[in-house]
Amino acid sequence: MTNKLVMNGPVVLVRGAGEQASGVGWVLAKAGFRVVMTEVAEPLMVRWPVCFGTAVSEGQWEVEGVTSSRLDDFKGCEVAWLAGEIPVLVDPELEGLSLLNPLILVDAILAKRNLGTKRNMAPLTFGLGPGFTAGEDVDVVVETNRGHHLGRLIYEGAAQPNTGIPGEVAGVSSERVIYSPKAGTFRAKRAIGEQVSVGDCLGEIDDVGRPEEVYASCSGVLRGLLRTATPVAEHVKIGDVDPRGHEEYCWTITEKARALGGAVLLGILQGGILRPLCAKDQS
Repeated sequence: MTNKLVMNGPVVLVRGAGEQASGVGWVLAKAGFRVVMTEVAEPLMVRWPVCFGTAVSEGQWEVEGVTSSRLDDFKGCEVAWLAGEIPVLVDPELEGLSLLNPLILVDAILAKRNLGTKRNMAPLTFGLGPGFTAGEDVDVVVETNRGHHLGRLIYEGAAQPNTGIPGEVAGVSSERVIYSPKAGTFRAKRAIGEQVSVGDCLGEIDDVGRPEEVYASCSGVLRGLLRTATPVAEHVKIGDVDPRGHEEYCWTITEKARALGGAVLLGILQGGILRPLCAKDQS
């Protein structure tokens, strides 16, 4: 029995390596798929401790026992997979798609709109959340809205529209999410994992020497916060307070991200795309 992660299954390309995308990548890697993830050069990740995309700046990053490694090109993917690691590449336009030739592609950017994913990019394609239509630009849409339908697989039509209102956690919705009041450079004044109260200063946005502080609007544990020196636009999510107050939640994948990963895995198995491969292995 070994603890080493074995990734020798079909190739799955996940667009995005943020919080929800990392939940998907983690589940699929644990299931043995050869997962590769793509990101932008400077990703905005509030919950960066649980994002494989943190490897873009750190070189390597571990989330719940699974390690991601930044690569310069797709040629090093096989070496990473043999080491039980998820390769992360800065390739938002998927310029290396033809070299990778994935069996499955998952758009998990969660931009609330389609940033260029097409159904013909892989034999089986998924789109998470609003912005995709199943049967047109992807094969399967996965519902991302918290509630009864979270993780539902949609084979015709689209996910629920973006409400612009954060999902409730312990009865708290909008108050738990902190947004930038203006464009500038963010500087953190608290750290993820700390307990905060309403009115506590979490950081500031510096706009050419004119800093403006941002404050917690609910009490709880600071579950997410952008890193110091991160450039932000106006009204961008910069922090996340969890009113449940459990520090361990800061360092682990959320129930939502795990549910989305399980939904994608079910969609792959239910789609039957692996049956010809299994039959070939047995012949």
